[in-house]
Amino acid sequence: MTDAHVLAVLTVLAPAALAALVAAVPARLVARVAVAGAVPAAAFGLALACLSFARASRPAAGRWLVVDAAGGLLLAVIAVVGLASTAMSPSYLRGAPASFVSANRGERVYFAVLFVFWAVLDAVPLAGNLGVAWLLVEASTAASAVLVGFSGKAPALEAGWKYLILTSLGLGVALLGIAMLMAGLPGGGIGSLAWHRLATFSSGRPTALAAYLLLLTGLAAKIGWAPVHNWLPDAHSEAPPPVSALLSAALLPAVLLVAWRSERALAPVIGSRPAHAVLIGFGLVSVAVAVPFLWRPMPFKRLLAYSSLEHLGVMALGVGFGTPLALAGVAVHIVGHALAKALGFYSAAPLLAHDPRAAKRAVSGIARSSPALGTAIGVSLGALSGLPPSPLFVSEVLILAGGFASGQLWAAVAAAVLLALGFLGLAHATIETLAGEVPDREPARVRVPDMRPVTAFAGLAVVVLLAIAAAAPWLSGTGFVAALVRGVP
Repeated sequence: MTDAHVLAVLTVLAPAALAALVAAVPARLVARVAVAGAVPAAAFGLALACLSFARASRPAAGRWLVVDAAGGLLLAVIAVVGLASTAMSPSYLRGAPASFVSANRGERVYFAVLFVFWAVLDAVPLAGNLGVAWLLVEASTAASAVLVGFSGKAPALEAGWKYLILTSLGLGVALLGIAMLMAGLPGGGIGSLAWHRLATFSSGRPTALAAYLLLLTGLAAKIGWAPVHNWLPDAHSEAPPPVSALLSAALLPAVLLVAWRSERALAPVIGSRPAHAVLIGFGLVSVAVAVPFLWRPMPFKRLLAYSSLEHLGVMALGVGFGTPLALAGVAVHIVGHALAKALGFYSAAPLLAHDPRAAKRAVSGIARSSPALGTAIGVSLGALSGLPPSPLFVSEVLILAGGFASGQLWAAVAAAVLLALGFLGLAHATIETLAGEVPDREPARVRVPDMRPVTAFAGLAVVVLLAIAAAAPWLSGTGFVAALVRGVP
């Protein structure tokens, strides 16, 4: 067993063991053990990510396990957001009014399920097999649905139920595509679904294309691509803010990686142009559906949810264009979106404490009434809108340039127009949220959480976002992007 294999096992086992540990320790120690244990769990993920970057030209790929550059990128994101979400959770739980479990067990259940979710998230980028990846994505649905409905309120339970049903239906469609692929692969069995063996599909191009369409349509329901995104606004709005951060910043891109690998693996059978066209179609529709909502006043977390729809569409466009410029943009976009979106959701807890009505309506004038909170929200929304020097501005330019370089002129032009409209909508929302008129507000009904963790994460996010923006223009010529272009061997 190589060092990459050992690190991969430790990366998945660390949060899983932590889930068992928080279920067993005395109640007074649960939060302390969770936060302390999250540090080595994140460290294993980051170490494996660094190893995958160092060996980008020599990925470890087998029937069941793959450690490559794209997977390493997601592991790094999951590690950082997982650690930050764990650190933010005690503050959220102290201010949470209720949960669907008894008060004396709520904290224990929350952290146990959170770490199970984290372990499954780590396993998805490491899956060397489409069938195993599907099972892991399905497992993530069960764990995250519990967390979405954790507050026990009727809207949260409804959102969790909607998320569970709609994404499971989508994954059922994906399973039908997987079954069609398995029937046409030599040897049969789940082992035949290894990424490197999908190109041996022998039942003909029309059948392979039908299976690919079913697979991508099913995964789209989990990724949150339009028009099968209906669960996403409610789930992000009702989930605890640290969970919303993991859902948007880590889970959705991790499932996107499964779609990305499927496209690369099946392109030799169905052709590169049809494989790319499906992703470009989902990307354009997702951005187009998101734009009108970004122009409407809406509650803060719901605004972030529709921003996720837009940005996952941008990532789909980059993967669909498939050029080194576009894939460099995708890599930058995944990291920049994760940091900015996580910061936005972490800011939601103090925002709701500052103004409880923010759960039901758009907020305004936050920079005037709470400068520290306004700064954190401003960094998040400014980065997500693509306002320079946000790395998301640079990544979108790279993706559009990659679209023109790939010859997809009509798609690149349409994407440019939609992204400009999305920028204007989210920029307007940013200005209103920060500098709009301060409404008469009722006194906060809950204790204001400590802003120090959010402020610390905001400082870290600013530094990393600026560093990414500075490095992004030179990324397309690196061995890392060359590995993304090659895909899983």
